[in-house]
Amino acid sequence: MFGFLTFGTTLALTDLAVKKEIEARPDGEFPKTVKESGFSFGFMKEYPKLVEMVPVCMLSAVAGAWAYVIGRKGRVLEKTALTLVLAGGASNLYDRLKRGYVVDYFSIQWKKLKKVVFNLGDIFIFAGSALFAAVQLVEELREILPKEKIFVKEEE
Repeated sequence: MFGFLTFGTTLALTDLAVKKEIEARPDGEFPKTVKESGFSFGFMKEYPKLVEMVPVCMLSAVAGAWAYVIGRKGRVLEKTALTLVLAGGASNLYDRLKRGYVVDYFSIQWKKLKKVVFNLGDIFIFAGSALFAAVQLVEELREILPKEKIFVKEEE
């Protein structure tokens, strides 16, 4: 458990340190930064309290799932996935509550993706969510498919 807490804390603090460094730079200096006061692309920015409380509720739910899974033996991939989501969510939530906006600083300079700007916290959330979904999909497939067909050794 301590290892996952340390891992998650390190990720969140790394993202916060990068955001602090980037905000200290003059405007217009690389990398491009966006101060998102709403959700992605400014969605719901006219409802700041809602924009604060939805992430609090979501992060609380993920923390509950993490607390449940962390107490179970094994399940390293699920623990890692939820730790990633918690780290990214905590970093972004800190921004939202402390600064009133989330600092985004990465973008993919290709066609319409240039408009998408994100941060390490977003990457952690995405990676953790993808990993968690993949683990759940594999578990479901194992339940659906007969074990004989999954683990069949070819006879010679």
